[in-house]
Amino acid sequence: MNPPIEVSAGLVFRDGQLLITQRRAGSHLGGLWEFPGGKREAGETLEQCLARELREELGIQVRVGVRFDTVTHTYPEKSVRLEFFLCRLIAGEPQPLGCAGLRWIRPEDLDAVAFPPADARIIERLKSTPTLWQTPA
Repeated sequence: MNPPIEVSAGLVFRDGQLLITQRRAGSHLGGLWEFPGGKREAGETLEQCLARELREELGIQVRVGVRFDTVTHTYPEKSVRLEFFLCRLIAGEPQPLGCAGLRWIRPEDLDAVAFPPADARIIERLKSTPTLWQTPA
């Protein structure tokens, strides 16, 4: 199998809520919700990738903070390595420019949203770490 695809994902909190985006129909895992971000391009750091992806997909500027977790997950057709970073929204209001939709959710909403299997461990950590939802990244 090919080496894992490197993906940066942002955990963007505001007013006790977390920003999630919906994958476009027809894409891999289309219709599922995820943490915004995307594939790293050659020559960019994971942090640069995340800032670029959030600008392109949502029209926002963020300050990329500390790495929250790393997850490697193998799907039947490919493997991904997801690097999750805590982010602070510094400019713009999110718009669904490169995704099917977006939502701000609270911790109690996490179980009611369909996420890709690769996000399961992150969701458990988010549910068990209430302080994340209260303080800026």
